[in-house]
Amino acid sequence: MTDAKVIDRLATPRGRFPHVKVAGDFVYVSGTSSRRQDNTFVGVEVDEMGTTALDIRAQTRAVIENMRAILAEVGAELGDLVQVTSYLVSMNDFGGYNEVYAELFDENGPTRTTVAVHQLPHPHLLIEMQGVAYRPVARPPHPTTASEALS
Repeated sequence: MTDAKVIDRLATPRGRFPHVKVAGDFVYVSGTSSRRQDNTFVGVEVDEMGTTALDIRAQTRAVIENMRAILAEVGAELGDLVQVTSYLVSMNDFGGYNEVYAELFDENGPTRTTVAVHQLPHPHLLIEMQGVAYRPVARPPHPTTASEALS
């Protein structure tokens, strides 16, 4: 069984595709940015002179939070991610992106690939991420005691 969803409370996709698609036990999250529902972007500041400052840390945090919201819509969470692909406009932003990513994931988290791309769908975007999660349709109950976990 497959089920695709566009989530009303998030930014509308900029094409004819869903935010998320569930296929059996797997959840596929489309490319996600820091764009808000009102089409503004987290991590973008424009001063009175029109100078734009972009913040990779704020954008990375917002992208991961948007992925969290998408996963929650189908009963999954960040801990269910098994694979993430990140697209950076500049590898000069890798350090800030990696710093924020490490706040939420470690070596037990999803596998990850990070690539540099020429550009993303809006000039204010520094990063986009997509992911695959594994969420068993029939989740086994969590053990309540350490002895139950070992049996």
